[in-house]
Amino acid sequence: MQIIPTELAEVRVIEPVRHGDHRGFFSESWHRGRFEAAGIAADWVQDNHSRSAAAGTLRGLHFQTPPFAQAKLLRCIRGAILDVVVDIRAGSPTRGRHVAMELSEENFRQVFVPRGFAHGFVTLVPDTEVLYKVDAHYAPEHDAGLAWDDPDLGIDWGFDPASLTLSEKDRRHPRLRDLGEPFPAGSV
Repeated sequence: MQIIPTELAEVRVIEPVRHGDHRGFFSESWHRGRFEAAGIAADWVQDNHSRSAAAGTLRGLHFQTPPFAQAKLLRCIRGAILDVVVDIRAGSPTRGRHVAMELSEENFRQVFVPRGFAHGFVTLVPDTEVLYKVDAHYAPEHDAGLAWDDPDLGIDWGFDPASLTLSEKDRRHPRLRDLGEPFPAGSV
C-alpha cells in the first residue's frame, strides 16, 4: 500500500496493492497499522455507499460540523469520479484551497479526507458507485455544505454547470466567505 501526500498535506491518496491471478484479485483497502504509521488514525463507525445513474451527477461539497465532524476514506468501486477536497479550517494557511483527483475502478485509488475539509465529487461516467467510511455517525443537525460553484474556490468540475445533476440541498450551500467558521482553530 502506498500513501501519497497531496498539495493539502493532511489529504492523502492511497494506492492499495492488488494481487491478481486468473480468478481476479485480492487487496487490502484499509489496514489500521499501515494507516496509523502514515499518520492517519481513524476509528471508522459507518460505511456509506452511493450510486449515481448519470454522468455529471455532483454530490457536495459536504461536511459535518463539530462535535460530529467526520473524516472519510473514499473509493470508487464502479465507474469514475472527479473527487474534490477543500480546506475550510479557520486559520489554516491553505483555507479555501482544494485538491482534485480522479478515482476510478481502474486506477483503484482511494482518498483520505480529514475533519475540517469539505468534500464532493462529480461522476464522470454513468452508473458510478462510491464507497466510503466515516469516523462519526451521520448527524442531520450538523450536516452542512459549501457551494460547489463558489468562484473564489475556482474548482473546474469538467462539465458545463447547466448540465450537472444536483440535489436541491446542494444548490443552496453558502460560499466560503459566507460560511463562517465551522472549524475554529483547534476544533479538529
